[in-house]
Amino acid sequence: MTDLQTPIKTPRSRRPVGLATAVLAISAFGLLAACAALSGSKRGNSQVPEPAKPVDLDRYAGRWYEFARYENRFERGCEGVTADYVKRPDGLIAVTNSCHEGGPDGAVRVSEGRAKVVADSNNAKLKVSFFGPFYVGSYWVLDHAADYSWSIVGEPSGRYLWILTRTALPDATLRAELVSRVAALGYDTSMLRQTRQ
Repeated sequence: MTDLQTPIKTPRSRRPVGLATAVLAISAFGLLAACAALSGSKRGNSQVPEPAKPVDLDRYAGRWYEFARYENRFERGCEGVTADYVKRPDGLIAVTNSCHEGGPDGAVRVSEGRAKVVADSNNAKLKVSFFGPFYVGSYWVLDHAADYSWSIVGEPSGRYLWILTRTALPDATLRAELVSRVAALGYDTSMLRQTRQ
């Protein structure tokens, strides 16, 4: 089992002004996604399981601290990562991701987006957008604590994984339990990178 006491390995939001800008933003995102796929980004899980439990969005809302993640290009250099979810009156979920560049005391970078629940998913699957009206990212709550004190989030490709907790610095027992749960879901725990908070 990986020691998570030390690091395992050690985008600003924009609003499209018009249709042309929106198309350009989506095309650029599509090109980046295609390049990532062609570059053979390593999968940490070749058979991502379906989410294990329904999600109560009222209880899931609020602040989460990123305990660990699979490294990814859009969080490169990020520490002190938090995610805030707020239910909106229109049924969507406001998403605010924050990180500190280079270390927990570094400059703050914030991305704002929105998410919508995928139909017939018991609220455990969402589509997320940080690029305007188009929903491009999958967000699957693969498992969570009964009291919503932790959550394991992935998506269908197996290339991305996040372990979230309600406290910035979970104790050693919880850290070990979460790594064991991730392994039980079929993920390669050697790819986990602990986030400094």
